[in-house]
Amino acid sequence: MQLTEKLLSSFLAFELDIDINSSVHHLRTNAIKNFEKLGFPNRKLENWKYTSLNQIIKEDYTVFSKKRNVIDFKRVQDYFIDNIESYKIVFVDGFYDPFLSQTSHDGLDICIMSAALNKPKYSNLINKYFNKAAASEDSLTSLNTAFSKEGAYIYIPKKNVLEKPIEIIHFATGNEAALMLQPRNLIIVEESSEVEIIETHQSLTVNSVFTNSVTEIFAQKNSKVDYYKIQNDVISSSLVDNTYITQKRNSDVKVHTFSFGGRLTRNNLNFYQKNPSINSTMKGLTIIDYDQLVDHHTLVHHSNPNCESHQDYKGIYSGKSTGVFNGKIVVDKIAQKTNAFQQNNNILLDDKSTINSKPQLEIFADDVKCSHGCTIGQLDQDALFYLRARGIPKKEAKALLTYGFANNILESVNIPELKFRIKKIIAKKLGVNLGFDL
Repeated sequence: MQLTEKLLSSFLAFELDIDINSSVHHLRTNAIKNFEKLGFPNRKLENWKYTSLNQIIKEDYTVFSKKRNVIDFKRVQDYFIDNIESYKIVFVDGFYDPFLSQTSHDGLDICIMSAALNKPKYSNLINKYFNKAAASEDSLTSLNTAFSKEGAYIYIPKKNVLEKPIEIIHFATGNEAALMLQPRNLIIVEESSEVEIIETHQSLTVNSVFTNSVTEIFAQKNSKVDYYKIQNDVISSSLVDNTYITQKRNSDVKVHTFSFGGRLTRNNLNFYQKNPSINSTMKGLTIIDYDQLVDHHTLVHHSNPNCESHQDYKGIYSGKSTGVFNGKIVVDKIAQKTNAFQQNNNILLDDKSTINSKPQLEIFADDVKCSHGCTIGQLDQDALFYLRARGIPKKEAKALLTYGFANNILESVNIPELKFRIKKIIAKKLGVNLGFDL
């Protein structure tokens, strides 16, 4: 049975198995009809021109894991950020793990989607926010909406500045020969509140895992959100990550995406600026090799005046790896005084590595400051010669130049322990010691 047919038939059993309110039932039903109509995206679509899911969806995935698997903290402790106190929302094979998690309802809600979808006290917020930012025209987002059951639910009321970051971690253990996961996250940050969130998807198995994730973030007036995505999974795992962000006046949202592992990683990052005086920041760093593929698609829709957006993505590709960057900035006619910056810089370390870059601007206003650019090249041979002439071995010299190229993405990470963790991953990817312990 093809995966599409399997998902459509599984939906009927899924609906019978869960307790849902009427509004969510209506959304699910419409979403599965939309997915049935659109199917999985393919290369005939312009936005998927360079990325094929054909090999991924040929697997015979288990749509829902058959049993809960309890894992010991010692087995997974290396995947948590060291030396920081944090809230933790942990899922194992799609199931919430209360033993590894540290949630809270102390004046805020840091908990799970299944509770928010089914408990009456959350119904007003669910009706107001759930599936309100996600794009109905995207088939994989519709698929996730149809099967949305579990994920992180975060609600930060007005004037709350969280002193601890929130870690969202999804583990796959290999209970199934091949497993499909569809986590759904809903994050609501009310007026004048601040939060830092770190999200990781991690397989503990060589079995195939395909994750189709959707996150909706609502940043209200004067709020601040720092969101960090750490993508360093094993080569047998694939991830499609759809993130939709709606911002209100004077809000500041930053998303950092660090892509190092996985067979195929597709990031769809969408910002919608709903009021004037908004800041949106997207930074990404990709370091891959072998035959890995990482595809970044970004959209910033400037629909109000006096707003800013900043995009800075860097890629380092070796082996037969492939990178894609497709960034779009849309500036509506009313969005005067917009300041939008977009840059994609790439280094190809091997002749067989590939990058497809397409920065785009669609500007309908006349009083704006907008720029975009792209560079593709190799390491500076003169700089490499300079370092080697001073006694630095070739491998270490290449690593230093590569690290220097990527470093400005790291500079804006505001959690020191996370920055240290990413530096360790970079050093390991480059195969050298950059002056700190691995």
